[in-house]
Amino acid sequence: MSKVQDYPSRLSTPESRKFGTFSYLPPMSDDEVRKQVQYIVDKGFNPAIEHTEPKFARQHYWYMWKLPMFGETDVDKILAEIEECKAANPGHHVRLIGYNNYTQSQGANMVVFRGPVE
Repeated sequence: MSKVQDYPSRLSTPESRKFGTFSYLPPMSDDEVRKQVQYIVDKGFNPAIEHTEPKFARQHYWYMWKLPMFGETDVDKILAEIEECKAANPGHHVRLIGYNNYTQSQGANMVVFRGPVE
């Protein structure tokens, strides 16, 4: 049997907390975030941006940044909205979601920016 790695994510150490699959990997570079946005666009998902204070990140509900970007296919516009959200909400975590119209669910969900933990 192969050895399974333990990720030391603990409530007592906020900087170690994980928020979805990509949070177990090293932070994404700007180019890697761009590729994920391109994936969302290529799949035909509707991008949406959410944000929250780091202390509330474990809750189910995050603040929605504007409305979902229904039908948006311009990667640069989506990235610009992410940057605008970060600038308007300094210190917040920012999450990108790709809504799948067909299954009426989230087809993609990732934290693209982690604010500093107090």
